[in-house]
Amino acid sequence: MDRRNFLQSASLVAAASAGAGVGAGVALAAEDKILLAQAPAPAASAAARPAVSHGGPMTKRWTEQRWQLDNIIQANGMDWDQPRSIYLSSPCGPEANGDIAGVRARIRKYADAAPAFEAVARRREARAKEAEAAGNTITARDNYFIASVWWGAAQWPIDEADEQNLAYNKSKRDCYAKYAKIADHRVEEVWVPFGEKKLPAWLHLPYGYSGGKVPAVIAVPGMDSLKEISVALYGDRWLSRGIAVLAIDGPGQYESPLLGIYVSMDNWMRAGKACVDYLATRPEIDIDKIGMTGNSFGSFFSTIAAANEPRIKAVSVSATCLEPGCHTIFEEASPTFKMRFMFMSNIMEEKAFDEFRKTLTWEGHAEKIRVPYLCIAGEADELSPMRYTDALFKTLTSPKQLVVYQDSRHSVGGVPSAILGPNPAIVVADWMAARLAGKPMTSEKWYVDATGRVTKSAFA
Repeated sequence: MDRRNFLQSASLVAAASAGAGVGAGVALAAEDKILLAQAPAPAASAAARPAVSHGGPMTKRWTEQRWQLDNIIQANGMDWDQPRSIYLSSPCGPEANGDIAGVRARIRKYADAAPAFEAVARRREARAKEAEAAGNTITARDNYFIASVWWGAAQWPIDEADEQNLAYNKSKRDCYAKYAKIADHRVEEVWVPFGEKKLPAWLHLPYGYSGGKVPAVIAVPGMDSLKEISVALYGDRWLSRGIAVLAIDGPGQYESPLLGIYVSMDNWMRAGKACVDYLATRPEIDIDKIGMTGNSFGSFFSTIAAANEPRIKAVSVSATCLEPGCHTIFEEASPTFKMRFMFMSNIMEEKAFDEFRKTLTWEGHAEKIRVPYLCIAGEADELSPMRYTDALFKTLTSPKQLVVYQDSRHSVGGVPSAILGPNPAIVVADWMAARLAGKPMTSEKWYVDATGRVTKSAFA
């Protein structure tokens, strides 16, 4: 089966794409002449692109369950496995609500995802250019940010560094760079030295920054997420608290595989040091106040990175992926997860990947963490059962806090405990701000029930 044929959608509405060209790309320093700079622009519409052979990974479950997956999407929509439409649109604010409603309506099978997001990305980019030409800077800024997120979302179903993925990535970077020039705070393109390569990142300084040293967090996204949504368009939780953000695509994440930087335990053991080394060169950053925060698979990556970099002073994780060996997410959940991670690790053969995934464990690393550790978890996490998070907490000897939301699945939210109880994202931000400020903490477990009540207890 040619999966690229599957990913090509005949349902793209050509009119939605007309007249909206793809961005010219971000100008990189001479030493950063990387693969992205040569990426070709996509054709005017997905329908105009010929199908090409697929060079990405394949799995037995994908081949056998493809028809079931499409039926599930037909019945449940694009959020069949995770609330993707929510976590992609939330950083964009209410301006993106109409776009995401249209995308939800259009995605009726897996192959619809990339062209549906491409269409709204083109429209937003065209609107941004029109606003910029008219001198409407704020309108241009908002639209460039949203267009960048949509271009990134279009990359999600493509599990190979092909022409289409490279073109989407180039447009994503181009739009975000234009947003960065007119953002309401300082945003800089960053390339973090990582051996012979460089990790892609964006550095955000707090609102109103005018000098001096400020604390910072290294923000690690999830498997299906991207650094461009780590900081919100308006009212960001970190920047509002005076904390800078180094938003990265770590090894294997989103843009990094296009640069030949893949997931491995060794790479993530080195990633924290690379990021802190970079932040140490910045006169704006207080090197004694560096935290790391990770969501979903970023919870695992952050745990490994922080365990191997003692200069990180606090770690917060949410939506856990903490099962050693990752059997549940790769063998019992949507088959898209496994294929995505095979691309992230540059392993094309399923049997070889099944051996590789056994190396993905916090065991032997969590014991080294000596700094405060916070975890926000769903009681009914279907991708990483709670017993593995409990096992991690029994291993940790540092100050620790576990916050469990009753009835919540992997993506913590959308249930009474998260709606009526403490907002999970705000719990993380307040906790991290307190730790970087040097405030003491008590090791404890919180259980947030369906009424929003918090029951606190000590660890046994």
